[in-house]
Amino acid sequence: MSSDPLMQVQNLTVDYVTEDGIARAVSDVSFNIGRGEAFGLAGESGCGKSTVAFALARLTRMPGLVSGGAIHFEGEDVLSLSGEALQSYRWNKVSFVFQSAMNALNPVIPVSEQILDVIEAHKAGDAGFSRARAVEMFELVGIHPDRLDDYPHQFSGGMRQRICIAIALCLQPKLIIMDEPTTALDVVVQRDIINQINDLKERFGFSILFITHDLGLMVEFCDRIGVMYAGELVEVNAAKTIFTAPQHPYTIALGQSFPPLTGPRVRLEGIEGAPPSPMNLPQGCNFAPRCARASDICRQSPAVLETQNDGGLARCHHLNP
Repeated sequence: MSSDPLMQVQNLTVDYVTEDGIARAVSDVSFNIGRGEAFGLAGESGCGKSTVAFALARLTRMPGLVSGGAIHFEGEDVLSLSGEALQSYRWNKVSFVFQSAMNALNPVIPVSEQILDVIEAHKAGDAGFSRARAVEMFELVGIHPDRLDDYPHQFSGGMRQRICIAIALCLQPKLIIMDEPTTALDVVVQRDIINQINDLKERFGFSILFITHDLGLMVEFCDRIGVMYAGELVEVNAAKTIFTAPQHPYTIALGQSFPPLTGPRVRLEGIEGAPPSPMNLPQGCNFAPRCARASDICRQSPAVLETQNDGGLARCHHLNP
């Protein structure tokens, strides 16, 4: 982890209150995001990735609540912010690219109004400045400014995603949270979007929290990766190490679920079963019911996230030798 992190997440716990009881969506999650770093959160749907992202942006709403832990951004306690301080934190310091661009953009309002709304809500300035900034942002993401007053449905999926990135960048935040930014896009457009994000990151120096279930895509883009399962971090390490020498059985299985693009054909090995319900977690390790290495200790006692010899973190009683 960086010695001077931009964001520190310590023992974050998020619960959802239901009629049947408390569902623990995120349990005791800790990680740092360094300045200029791309940190990834990977895992299956429902493992808690987006819940973490919403907590960092202070977007958690009932029936969800942050029930434990701390979030610090440049030393500032994020969970204690309110009023103007919270308004300044959002978009000026931390912005968000949501999972579905078509759902994130209002279909009955021109794109220009949606960009202007973000600028005027979070930064004082006249209408002329806001419009000029919107034009600049469109040019930055490779869309001609003549299309500023078009509606979201008039753009392709890839262009809508670029618009969401432009909106996230318009106030020059230090951290951008990207929740599945390439979902539902074909692989060619995915590559273009990722390349553009990387170019913008190098140009402006912002940090990224990148969330996806696609471990292969994440390995190419991120500096470090945290792998989540059933609301817990099970492994954190450099992206290259996660790809070449994963330690946790779930990380290994997740990597084997994606076909290689080169080399001989190999049989893909899926992960049997399904993640446990947050309302009914196992007594021991959450992954034990699906793990080929599971023993009695795995079924009886939860493992602890511990530092490994290479400096990474892993949570398992029987790590990869």
